[in-house]
Amino acid sequence: MTVLVHLGTPAAWRAALDDGALRPEGPFVHLSWPEQVHLPAQRLFPGRRDLVLLVVDPARLPGPVVEEPGVPGDPDGMRFPHLYGPLPVSAVVAVVPYRPPVTPVLPSPGDTPGRALTLSLSVRVRRAAQVLDVPGGVAVLDPRFPHSRDHNRLLLDGPVDAATVERAAVDVGLPHPVATLSGPGADDVARGLARRGWEAEELLGMTRAAAPGLPGAERAEVVDQRAVHPLWETSWRRDLAGLPDLDAVVAQLVGREQYTDRVVAVHDVAVHEEGRVVAAGQLRVDGATAAVESVMTEPAARGRGHGDAVLARCLELAAAAGCDLVVLEAFAADWPRHWYARRGFTVAGSTWEVTAPTGPPQTGGGVTQDSSR
Repeated sequence: MTVLVHLGTPAAWRAALDDGALRPEGPFVHLSWPEQVHLPAQRLFPGRRDLVLLVVDPARLPGPVVEEPGVPGDPDGMRFPHLYGPLPVSAVVAVVPYRPPVTPVLPSPGDTPGRALTLSLSVRVRRAAQVLDVPGGVAVLDPRFPHSRDHNRLLLDGPVDAATVERAAVDVGLPHPVATLSGPGADDVARGLARRGWEAEELLGMTRAAAPGLPGAERAEVVDQRAVHPLWETSWRRDLAGLPDLDAVVAQLVGREQYTDRVVAVHDVAVHEEGRVVAAGQLRVDGATAAVESVMTEPAARGRGHGDAVLARCLELAAAAGCDLVVLEAFAADWPRHWYARRGFTVAGSTWEVTAPTGPPQTGGGVTQDSSR
């Protein structure tokens, strides 16, 4: 299916998520066909590589798109699609970093695996303090959080080999080499790195539709993120017991979370017992696609349906935001994938997480598990 795109800044998109729509600065919202977008990029944002492409499903727009001439200097006869009125965020099926001269991959509305992968990679790029080009993709870096592997890693969606991954990790100075592999032959590259001593784990991208009115959703509520901090801290201290500088590590893993809300709309959901948060999860809304992250329950409170309540509330929030797709990631070899499968999530695709054999334990994966890492 043909899509339209709108080129803008991450800040403008984040404001639109709060407003529910991207509003025109003049009489219309300027859209482009994918093959045209380089023209407004060169004219309005020369040299910029920190922009985003909003991938728009024309069928979800509230009104017709009018094709009109651009500006003097555009190729003869070229016409651009204009939307006279607000662009609903629910019409945006993906948000793709725009980093010319790299050709962006634009998933179609029905490309469930593509939309799931795009959200996972795009959030990390938009949130990063620094983005560097490497063979086969990019490196995202954040010196404020060197203990967070989610904020310091390679994101490789192009063709690479094991040696190239190792060199790139060293060249960019990752605090601890870790990479997401999603390009051609990712499984072969992961196996090659495993033979070199790296840990390689397959991550399943699982998806389902958002849904309102699920049983148990009323037991979970949206809370200020600070209310969840004690649960996170307890979990990380348990999982990372014995790690040198544990206090500093935990402080970083908590402190990093505020930055995700600067690029997507974050909703923290919790269940209380006796006034204390005992279960929590997070929903990240990015237009018509939402991601469930960090579902966890205090060990002493498990077996009471709290995880179901958190998940149901997240799916309800996604439906209310106009999302048609909810995604998450789960390790292929771990039990949570089966828990989510019983709740309607199906496997749409997979990536590989590879981690070098030396350095400190992994801390902070951003992967949906029973306890946050």
